[in-house]
Amino acid sequence: QVQLVESGGGLVQPGGSLRLSCAASRSIFGIIVMGWHRQAPGKQRELVATISSGGTTNYADSVKGRFTISRVNAKNPVDLQMNSLKPEDTAVYYCNVRTYGEDSWGQGTQVTVSS
Repeated sequence: QVQLVESGGGLVQPGGSLRLSCAASRSIFGIIVMGWHRQAPGKQRELVATISSGGTTNYADSVKGRFTISRVNAKNPVDLQMNSLKPEDTAVYYCNVRTYGEDSWGQGTQVTVSS
């Protein structure tokens, strides 16, 4: 199975920005949908944003207008630009790539928004 590794997380002040990237161990083909999910301590994992093979994007209501998901290439499939970050955005963010044969997840990258 393909391995995914997220990067770009870190500590940022409220109102700041971060860009998360996802790197794959090999090129990925046959993608159905890609997305970013997040999980805060004590909470269930939630969907943040998705982008389909056709380019259709969907966002959680809490991040609409602030986050942008984009496709990159077969080896680095999906990025997440996060602007106007809020303390409520603090979580571990996970990259997800679903193909016709696999559903792959990264190990996550920590995003902490704090003053």
